[in-house]
Amino acid sequence: MVRVVSVLDGDTLAIDPPVRGLSRLRLAGIAAVKPPLGRPADRPWPLAAQAVATLANLTQGATLRVEPTLRGADRYGRLLAQVYLADGRWLQGELLRAGLARVETTADSRALAVELLAAEAEARAAHRGLWSSPVYAIRSPMEVSDAIGGFAVVEGAVLEARRIRNRIYLNFGADWRNDFTVTIDAANLPLFESAGLEPLALAGRRVRVRGWVERNNGPAIGATHPEQIEVLGDAQ
Repeated sequence: MVRVVSVLDGDTLAIDPPVRGLSRLRLAGIAAVKPPLGRPADRPWPLAAQAVATLANLTQGATLRVEPTLRGADRYGRLLAQVYLADGRWLQGELLRAGLARVETTADSRALAVELLAAEAEARAAHRGLWSSPVYAIRSPMEVSDAIGGFAVVEGAVLEARRIRNRIYLNFGADWRNDFTVTIDAANLPLFESAGLEPLALAGRRVRVRGWVERNNGPAIGATHPEQIEVLGDAQ
């Protein structure tokens, strides 16, 4: 058990005693609301402030049980962990259900991804928090260009799935030079196969994909693990 010293932001805590020599703890698998892309970080943003306040209220005077992820720490030297209050409440779940965070897993920090996505879906269905704001709305493949450099959740139909050398491309439009694409490196395919997700079989399926949007010809998300892609059904 550790004690909360302070809340550093909407998903990061200072703790004592240190765990594995680390005194800063990052809630694994989620990203709390931050000022959106293009909005100055030094100006008030109500949802971001609410995320910080909610985490502070949950952890004020609390002791926590932490379960470090396989990855252990991030590049900023913060412990990555699933975190529980003494009464059993799960901090990640509390923030997701309040609509104050989105699921953001990594290939080596994927524990409880199913539960994380379910908690997020509950808030999205109820239009809570960020899900009531058009800034954070799920985007269509035609709306991703303005998200380059930021994190986005995108829903659409995969028009074509093909492998070129050591990479799979899920194309969401006819013009691969400009339209939205999801890329999967061959080195990551064993993770998809172990989860029963065959990327080349996604052509003609409607999916929800999440990740950081980069420019690769058109806008693209690199999928490193299967939890980034939710299969919603056949394209209509």
